[in-house]
Amino acid sequence: MSAPLRLVLFDVDGTLADSQAAITGAMSAAFATVDLPAPSRDAVLSIVGLSLPQAMAQLAPEAGATAQAALVDGYKQAYMSARQAAGAGHSPLFPGAREALDALHAVPEYLLGVATGKSQRGLDALIAAHDLDCFVTRQVADHHPSKPHPSMVLTALAETGVDARHAVMIGDTSFDMDMGRAAGVTTIAVDWGYHPSERLQADHMIGSFTELEPLLEKIWKA
Repeated sequence: MSAPLRLVLFDVDGTLADSQAAITGAMSAAFATVDLPAPSRDAVLSIVGLSLPQAMAQLAPEAGATAQAALVDGYKQAYMSARQAAGAGHSPLFPGAREALDALHAVPEYLLGVATGKSQRGLDALIAAHDLDCFVTRQVADHHPSKPHPSMVLTALAETGVDARHAVMIGDTSFDMDMGRAAGVTTIAVDWGYHPSERLQADHMIGSFTELEPLLEKIWKA
């Protein structure tokens, strides 16, 4: 009897790609367009993973809906301009990410996917920049409520036909872990991302990509 399909879902920013400089730079530019002081680096990293409207509402709660909408537009423009100028260097992959993706993609019963707060355009650009053609399901902020709502994970499960008990959500923020738990999948946190690891309360934690494949084997063997 063949092994059941397994779904391995990844967050992007802070998990696969080191987008910290790109995100903080675009955020500073966005706040400058509405003459507001830029939030601190820690404040910006605390909202990574949220959809942009929710992120701006947290970063500028007193600004009002019109200014928050302008911040969203300003961020998108600044991020896109910087990405076009820098190419793949705009959001480099973390060490070991590509090797881990290639190894998992080679396992017949593993399906790989993405559940990210990035836009469709942003994800497509990152995938093209790094030639990542391994994802069979790609869930983005354009089509779902913001994390930690489970919609992204539930849709990925429905698209792939994988049962929740045969799926994992891998991320670096509490939003990723809360989303995974709400969808009933196993959660795996990485400790190199944008939220302090003690906040994540994941089912499992890894300190490098080399630990991922052995951990998945252990999870599904159990």
